[in-house]
Amino acid sequence: MPWQRTRRQTFATDAGRLWSVVGDPRRWAQWCGAIEEAHVDGDVRAGATGAYAPAGPFSALHRRTAPPLRLVEVTPPATAAPGRLTLEQPLPGGAMRVEWVVEAGSDGMSCALSQRISLTGPASPLVARLVAGPLSDGWPDDLARLASLVVTPRPDGLEVVVAGGSGSLGRALAADLAARGHGVVLLTRRADAGVPHRQVEWDGVQDGAWEQVLSDPARTAVVNLAGRLVDARPTAANVDALRESRVLPTRALVRASGRLPVPVARWVQGSTTAIWSDAGETRVTETTPLPTGPAALPQMTGVARPWEAESEGAAAAHRVVLRTSIVLQPGSPALRRLETLTRLGLGGRVGSGRQWFSWVHVDDWLAVVRAALGLTPDVVLPDGPLIASSPSPVRNVDLMRSLRRRLGRPPAPPTPERAVAVGSVVLRTDPALGLTGRHCTSSVLAAAGFRFEHPDLDEALDDLLH
Repeated sequence: MPWQRTRRQTFATDAGRLWSVVGDPRRWAQWCGAIEEAHVDGDVRAGATGAYAPAGPFSALHRRTAPPLRLVEVTPPATAAPGRLTLEQPLPGGAMRVEWVVEAGSDGMSCALSQRISLTGPASPLVARLVAGPLSDGWPDDLARLASLVVTPRPDGLEVVVAGGSGSLGRALAADLAARGHGVVLLTRRADAGVPHRQVEWDGVQDGAWEQVLSDPARTAVVNLAGRLVDARPTAANVDALRESRVLPTRALVRASGRLPVPVARWVQGSTTAIWSDAGETRVTETTPLPTGPAALPQMTGVARPWEAESEGAAAAHRVVLRTSIVLQPGSPALRRLETLTRLGLGGRVGSGRQWFSWVHVDDWLAVVRAALGLTPDVVLPDGPLIASSPSPVRNVDLMRSLRRRLGRPPAPPTPERAVAVGSVVLRTDPALGLTGRHCTSSVLAAAGFRFEHPDLDEALDDLLH
């Protein structure tokens, strides 16, 4: 089965300006972190040859051994037709093809970019790991670099402060907002020179100079995603650490907002649908009561409830509490683990297989956050809890069947609960992550007229893992 990955993004610039960078392979390394250098022999035209060197330890080997790449198509955007640049790198028994399409928006002031990477031939698995995979997974940071080259900040744009912006979701959100002309600041414990956004260091606990990022509160939004990954053994110490990594940064942000002359414009408070722990057959919406007593698992409800509660004192004109389900995103820990297990022949149902799996495609998650930030005029959301989840949850047995189909794997034996418990010790993870579930959908999004681009799991997996 051919390997293929497709990514898309809207930019707040005209098609010609974006094409001036994307349509010139010689500028590839300026915006793509996975590329060290690229050149074309002569003019940029169909049929021309050239070469590129991937960033990383295999750059020198590639320079010495790879045959020339060829420009298959070079078509600038026109009034009624998109621009298209396609290059092809020969591989043993196949090829890697990269295609960019730039399509003008109907308003003449925006455009859309798509990137498709495809591999054929027996060398595909190796090339996917060394070159094509990094090209695809680096898309969010590449978008931010592109935005810095072609996007003029919107005069009416928000300045969005993202706490926890170094994670996969934070970087995807930062890139999406930057491409659309909004300002982005990442609050981070340690600045990373490879991150193409403005970064301000803080410790997530103390007051300090970082509070200057809130200096213009009337046009500032806060998106609070701060917190350690939940993929850890559910020991008392780990649960305490998970809770504190969320509560303490939220407390610091709320404290800083209270000293502002006016409230910040928007506050999107991160949370999780795991706040309902194991909801069984309950059809969960925003108004479903939270569990109490033994039903409130410490590593789920016990972490998310105080995280949300800490944000209640935020000085914000609007505050949305975003209860996010599992986000399916290329290169994310969740999707990578599911894909790896399925490829290893462990793609059977987990436990009974009847536990519900609520999920959302990353593109839809980004659209939900934009709506929560007030950036989608035709979708007006109320303050309060908001579930970010596809309208089509599936049971675990159906999830694993869809993954096997998408990845071309045969039926696999089930993984009994006892095996999950033993395996979680070896992998240092929480067995409840695989054995519990929730059927979560949003009545708030439905009432607001929000439309999901990827409401169906099979279609979403086709888009992400083709």
